[in-house]
Amino acid sequence: MKIGLIADTHNLLRPEALAALHGCDHLIHAGDIGGPQILAELEKIAPLSVVRGNNDQDTWADTIPEDLTLRVEGVTLYVLHDLKQLGIDPKALGIDVVIAGHSHKPLQESRDGVLYLNPGSAGPRRFKLPISVALLHIDGDAVRFELIALQV
Repeated sequence: MKIGLIADTHNLLRPEALAALHGCDHLIHAGDIGGPQILAELEKIAPLSVVRGNNDQDTWADTIPEDLTLRVEGVTLYVLHDLKQLGIDPKALGIDVVIAGHSHKPLQESRDGVLYLNPGSAGPRRFKLPISVALLHIDGDAVRFELIALQV
């Protein structure tokens, strides 16, 4: 299973991001989407799970959850926008991977047996941070993270 991870599009869905996510089995957008047209474009690629970011305040985003838990093959994923808002103990709840956006900084870090991931920002450049998306490869209970820096 190949899951595409994208975050912080801020109403800018680059063709390079779409190309990098093509062929995924599922997509996850970790918030700060920008508008419903971003979701519509991503849904053309694969089934989409999404959380609301702090900038997704208009009525179109009212039904988007602030967090969600997904079970993919043997792996439990927890998605939220801002890792600083994590109000649960992932390890105690049996979560294997926490996926967040917000910081615009790519992250792959293991803490207490839980993998924390941030695909970085696929939208407008912030400071000198890279423009990126990521792939999460799941094979049974094995997980591999692949960061894709977009050439824009």
